[in-house]
Amino acid sequence: MAAAAGQSQLVVLYFTAAWCGPCRFMGPVYESLAGKYPGAVFMKIDIDELGEVAEKWGISSVPAFFLLKDGKEVDRVVGADKAGLERKVALHSSK
Repeated sequence: MAAAAGQSQLVVLYFTAAWCGPCRFMGPVYESLAGKYPGAVFMKIDIDELGEVAEKWGISSVPAFFLLKDGKEVDRVVGADKAGLERKVALHSSK
């Protein structure tokens, strides 16, 4: 994950959990975006399996999406905001 965070292309971190209903709704949206933007790096992080990573990123609710470029956060989406996630991925993948 550290290697992906240092990438110059867009990196999308998706924090999720198996028990999370809104995450199940956003999963197919996330997968679709990964197919639509092959130049971006998409990483899915289960907060129950990788609790230390979730804690490091300050995750208090899921789903949560962090968009990174050059290792820096450029945007985020918290919650099941399909349109917001699609808009922000499109915006930052074109820069």
